[in-house]
Amino acid sequence: MDFISKNISLIVSPFIKRRRLQNIVLGAIDVMAITLAFQVAYYLEYYWIDRIFINEKNFLILYLFVLPFWLSILYFTKVTEIPRTKRNRVLLFEYFQSALIIGGVLLVIYFIFKMSWISRLFLIYFTLLGFIFLFCVRFVEYKIFRAYRAKGYNYVNIVIIADDSSLAFIDSLMIYKEWGYRIFAIVTGSKQIIEKYEKEVIILPEEFVKVLNDLMEVDIVDEVLYVKAKVVSSEVRNVIRSCEELGVVFRLKYDDKELNLSNAVKTNIGDKKFLSFINIPHNPYALMLKNITDITVSLFMIVLLSPVLITISLMIKIASPGPILFTQKRVGLRGRHFNLYKFRTMVVDAEKMKKDLESENEVDGPVFKIKDDPRVTNIGKFLRKTGLDELPQLFNILKGEMSLIGPRPPLPSETQQYKRWQLRRLSIKPGLSCFWQIQPDRNSIKFEQWMEMDLAYIDNWSLRLDLVIFIKTIRTVFMRSGL
Repeated sequence: MDFISKNISLIVSPFIKRRRLQNIVLGAIDVMAITLAFQVAYYLEYYWIDRIFINEKNFLILYLFVLPFWLSILYFTKVTEIPRTKRNRVLLFEYFQSALIIGGVLLVIYFIFKMSWISRLFLIYFTLLGFIFLFCVRFVEYKIFRAYRAKGYNYVNIVIIADDSSLAFIDSLMIYKEWGYRIFAIVTGSKQIIEKYEKEVIILPEEFVKVLNDLMEVDIVDEVLYVKAKVVSSEVRNVIRSCEELGVVFRLKYDDKELNLSNAVKTNIGDKKFLSFINIPHNPYALMLKNITDITVSLFMIVLLSPVLITISLMIKIASPGPILFTQKRVGLRGRHFNLYKFRTMVVDAEKMKKDLESENEVDGPVFKIKDDPRVTNIGKFLRKTGLDELPQLFNILKGEMSLIGPRPPLPSETQQYKRWQLRRLSIKPGLSCFWQIQPDRNSIKFEQWMEMDLAYIDNWSLRLDLVIFIKTIRTVFMRSGL
């Protein structure tokens, strides 16, 4: 089937490079490191009883308790994150700290429950080996990711607002390519910076800060870094307002160790401290679960629905000449373009016919929809009514371009007509379903109301909300309440 072969070639390579797969792989490696430490410690102390710990019930129960507990310590202390800049000695200390915690907890349990059947030497072996194995695998992982970023992958587009004091920081970003920061533009009046980097980076005058949002509207900007020695309050407020409006992360360099703001997150880039103002969902643990859910559910659904996918493919092929899949350029996270997959529901030359039908558009705003679109095939009407035409986007989710739940990905021509406040819907990954998708009368909803629903989703995001939308999406498919 050309449907299957085409998607295998399109998916396998990009899929390996995506962060959601990264989270699963790194988590699996942590599990293996802890398991290996437990097994080696058991073998060193109890090899004369049995060589494998799972054959001993008490040790198996202890392992099943220790494994999730140690993983929880690692995650809640953020040791398992792969930051762009972190020194090896800091990494060493963090893992040593987690080992001390787990060792202390095991000793407390040992004495409270009087677990005399466990050797204290075994606990020491396990704690020490767990620390060594976890640190070693993460050290290797850091090396791999640094090399990966140095080649230009997994980068972050940034704009820097700088002065003379920022030169050393900019130098470090340019030298350490493995950090994965790509300087898109520098807003500055510093002659030193202009002379050194005007041939490599877009240099904008200081006055451009006032209209920075114009740049962020038309180009892909992930973060704005304010690294001036002297903070101009009015300037910072204007930039924060622009970033919040468009869902761009704003980072403010600070030196005051006692400074603490409830609406800012403390982060580091190199040896510089930043207060990060984030106007989009940023709970790392909830987002990690969302990523894992995306990949597992989409993969499960592809396997489960494979007979349906094959049947639909055959029906489309028989019903009308042309390809099974319709591939269309869409706009994803912060303006990044990607190819969206759908089952073809229209005749082959549908895009050419669109110009003649624009006067019949039944929705407002930049979106084009007609209730009885003459370009839609008979099988296409059924697929649209049930929403089954969207199923190939499960492969977009596996590639990391989309999520199960999120604002629907717009066309490039549509985003060009967005008002500034509407661009914030591009600040998170687009989804297979959203608030708008589950409305029974969705095609009669005004465009601005649609945009407001997407922003409401971003502002109120939670795993529970995603679950509610997912369940209602399934109900919508069965009730055939789509177009």
